[in-house]
Amino acid sequence: MYAIIRDGSRQLKVEKGALVQFDRKPGKTGTIEFTEVLVLHDGEKVKVGAPTLKGAKVVGEVVAETKDKKIRVYKYKRREGYHRMRGHRQKHTLIKITEIVG
Repeated sequence: MYAIIRDGSRQLKVEKGALVQFDRKPGKTGTIEFTEVLVLHDGEKVKVGAPTLKGAKVVGEVVAETKDKKIRVYKYKRREGYHRMRGHRQKHTLIKITEIVG
């Protein structure tokens, strides 16, 4: 059984028991519900929402908050002595999917 859910501007395929990395959810602890379920597949039948399924939800448990690898942003203009370096580490929330309700 799997579901495709919408979180912000992304669509993610989730299964029961899977660890999924979402964009940061500040202040969220314990359980979290995703009610924007687009597709639900139970092994035999596929239910497709228009645009979402009514009454369907995905329940997960917040496991940890993590960071991605650091990326470096470097700006440079030749012969002008201009260069800038910045770094960025995207923050994520790791969620374990505990239940898919259809």
